[in-house]
Amino acid sequence: MGYMPGIPPYHALGAMVLTLAMFIAFARGRIATEIVSLVTIVLIALGLFFFPLEGQGQTQGLALAFSGFGHPALITICALMVMGRGLVVTGALEPATRLLASVWKLNSQLGMLVSLLLAMLLSMMVNDTPVLVLLLPVFVGLAERGAMAASKTLIPLNAAVLIGGMATTIGTSTNLLVVSIAADLGMEPMRVFDFTPIVAVAALVALPYLWLVMPRLLPDNGQAFTRTRRTFSATLRIDDDSELIGQTPRDLLEKLPEGFAFEGSIDRQITANSRLPVAGTHKALEDAVRILKARVAPAWVVERINAAARSQASDVVVVEMAVTAESRLVGLTIPSSGVAGQFGVAVLGIHQQNRGPDRGRHEYSELQLKPGDVLLVMGPLAEIEEFAESDRLLMLEGVVEVPRRSKAVMAAAIMFGSVATASVGLWPIAIAALVGAILMFATGCVKFDRVGRALSANVIVLVAASIAIGRLILESGAAAWLGALLSAGLQFLPPAMIVAAVMLFVTLLTNFASNAAAATVGTPIAFSIAERLGLPVEPLVLAVLFGCNLCYATPIAYQTNMLIMEEGRYRFGDYLRTGLPLVVLMATTLSLMLVFFYM
Repeated sequence: MGYMPGIPPYHALGAMVLTLAMFIAFARGRIATEIVSLVTIVLIALGLFFFPLEGQGQTQGLALAFSGFGHPALITICALMVMGRGLVVTGALEPATRLLASVWKLNSQLGMLVSLLLAMLLSMMVNDTPVLVLLLPVFVGLAERGAMAASKTLIPLNAAVLIGGMATTIGTSTNLLVVSIAADLGMEPMRVFDFTPIVAVAALVALPYLWLVMPRLLPDNGQAFTRTRRTFSATLRIDDDSELIGQTPRDLLEKLPEGFAFEGSIDRQITANSRLPVAGTHKALEDAVRILKARVAPAWVVERINAAARSQASDVVVVEMAVTAESRLVGLTIPSSGVAGQFGVAVLGIHQQNRGPDRGRHEYSELQLKPGDVLLVMGPLAEIEEFAESDRLLMLEGVVEVPRRSKAVMAAAIMFGSVATASVGLWPIAIAALVGAILMFATGCVKFDRVGRALSANVIVLVAASIAIGRLILESGAAAWLGALLSAGLQFLPPAMIVAAVMLFVTLLTNFASNAAAATVGTPIAFSIAERLGLPVEPLVLAVLFGCNLCYATPIAYQTNMLIMEEGRYRFGDYLRTGLPLVVLMATTLSLMLVFFYM
């Protein structure tokens, strides 16, 4: 049935050497991923220009090298990034994060379980990285407020995101890559939810480990994780029609978010147009304004800011800015400085290192500014930059966009519509995602001039290089040679063991190199093995897809692994200790389910 292959053709040998070099460069991490990807594309182009494949000309080799940039998989990935950006900037996912915080308050174990399930569900529809970026500050904040240490929650959370991401064709860019390459090779195209039941079973098997065992295997780095956050003095402004009129601040204490407090007397009655001294972190002030339906800036300033943003087609942002010794604001109060009228920005609050014994007796607007004070400023970015330059202020924090919540339902509907129409086979996911991205632009959910924030250049060139190297491996004969080699060793094993072996082979690659590169190497090999051993191709392709997602065992296996490393103060061994059992558990369950469903 099988035989040991001889020496590979020189094109195949060159393709394998280039692929191995790319793996090593990714694993060492000394050269940026995008540089490695671009160099790989250039080397393929040069190699095939001077040494074309048999039966091909020089221009065909160049077309192969650059084919990834026009591939439907890359267009789909970019469109999904835009839609994911729309969900974030409109605040469409905020209800989910607020739900988490409320459940954690009730019970930490229940909160952990709900968090893991929510992470899995969200990452089925939205790319893994945005989901983790959204949930990360929630878990950081929970840890700081006395919940379970972040070091015990972030690796399980990341694993849940990765498990959810493997459940649909759009869960990760790697999934799209595998499915697209498989379709190029002749396999029937897979729809969005075709293999979701298989992953759902494996997720249920893995969930007790993530929930109850994995946190116990991780260190408690809670002390190292604590950090101080600036607390801003502000004024809560009550409108004429507010529901708070007639109540006292004491009546509202149970509604208040963590990190927010009323200053001064909490027993005075709230009346129309009340101005209440308060204090809180940036996030706490934002949450309090939403919960209490009040304002921390004069209405006329907010209206002016929104009008300017609409006329400029720009976003409203919030920035923390430090007052320098050279600033003209030193010694002035916010009203006497005239910044609202001059620059069209709103100072929402002031953080002072040292406040006197009169803390809470005066509104923040009565405080005289000193060097080192930090202002929380809202406005269009152009106006904020002009304010900083003119009044000698230092921008401390990255620009935080104010969510366009009026567009949240629209953004969620666009995402749901794109996924739903693709999942029922109305049209390919590439078209559905592109239409969804266009609608995000057309409805204003995502600003076209901010599209650079949604797209990752790193991912774009990585996917393009991976598609090129995958085609090279196939067309040079390397896939057939490697498939024959693996078939010779696997031919006497039962189907479940063959599937597991392919999955673990790809898992080994993806944990020490790029999962996109592992996908492009593994998919053609899976086709070759299926042909040689007379097996259906679908389970072996899915074994490659799942193997690319079993990237739990090393910090370099996936970008989200690196993202949590610093936040949780993790070491390499923490990933290995918790990730290897999960890899074994998932690979065993998925292999059995693939055999059950397809063989």
